[in-house]
Amino acid sequence: MRMRTVYTIGHSTHPIEKFVRLLEDRGITLVVDVRSTPYSRHCPQFNREQLAHSLQEHGIEYAYAGRYLGGRPDKPSCYKRGVVPQEGKRGEEEQKIDYLHEVNYREVMKRAEFQQGIRQLLELAEEHVVGIMCSEEDPAKCHRHYLIAVYLADQYPAEVEVIHIRGDGSEFPARQLPDDVPEPIQAEQKSLF
Repeated sequence: MRMRTVYTIGHSTHPIEKFVRLLEDRGITLVVDVRSTPYSRHCPQFNREQLAHSLQEHGIEYAYAGRYLGGRPDKPSCYKRGVVPQEGKRGEEEQKIDYLHEVNYREVMKRAEFQQGIRQLLELAEEHVVGIMCSEEDPAKCHRHYLIAVYLADQYPAEVEVIHIRGDGSEFPARQLPDDVPEPIQAEQKSLF
């Protein structure tokens, strides 16, 4: 097996033209969407069907792999607390889940579905220049690094190099980020006395 470069990118809030330019600048011919839910309320240009159509207009293929490689698994054993978090409203306030710190990525990596998704990703990378896409712009805040890039680096170090693309067009090797999610920074509460 030859060494392949696999890119990762977060769509962020980019206009579709800027996003496509970031892909084209690297010769990416296939976007593999790893969002568990391939839709965006705030950026409808990245909804699954619309994105696939826009990419096709630029000669870039689209594949959805969130079922296998997504960052929000549906199995309780994949979470640090042993339960799948439930999003929703609590009173007037929307309950936002910090999946980055809730998911046990090492456990997800053991799952047959995940490993099947990785095998399919590697097969696609044999024929395409692949861009793994999620929504988060910063790979240090996204499962595409801690789950997919870390697994590829651990299991296929001589076969795959993962490069993260940032929204400003810069890029860097995934190995420059830590393998494990850093602990969340707790805001320091000042004493009232």
